[in-house]
Amino acid sequence: MAEAGVYVRCAGAVVRDGRGRLLVVRRGQQPGEGLWSLPGGRVEPGETPAEAAAREAREETGLVVEVGALLGRTEIPGPGGATYRVEDFASTAVAGELAAGTDAREVRWVSIAELRRMPCTPRLVETLESWGALR
Repeated sequence: MAEAGVYVRCAGAVVRDGRGRLLVVRRGQQPGEGLWSLPGGRVEPGETPAEAAAREAREETGLVVEVGALLGRTEIPGPGGATYRVEDFASTAVAGELAAGTDAREVRWVSIAELRRMPCTPRLVETLESWGALR
């Protein structure tokens, strides 16, 4: 558990397929356990945020993704007063087989309409909309 006032660097992948669907994972751990979110997690030592986004996507979804442009940055309150500083990147799946992996209960492709009806992590849909990522 992180301490109050600590910032934790994280990265995520905003992966869309050719049909415009978004890749989402049902979180298997806190924060947000049981809620739908983007594949992502902590940036490891010696890793860039883009590398972390690709690694986390592979670990959580089974897909190899090509990471593109930074879509935006956000801060998410974490346990013990920590703050997760997240950088999310536009990404494209290039290989692999879709299967829930580490930290994910489920993984699937969803339409934007489906996403809006799902129990998602706080501010996920609003943040993606503000970045223009749901067009």
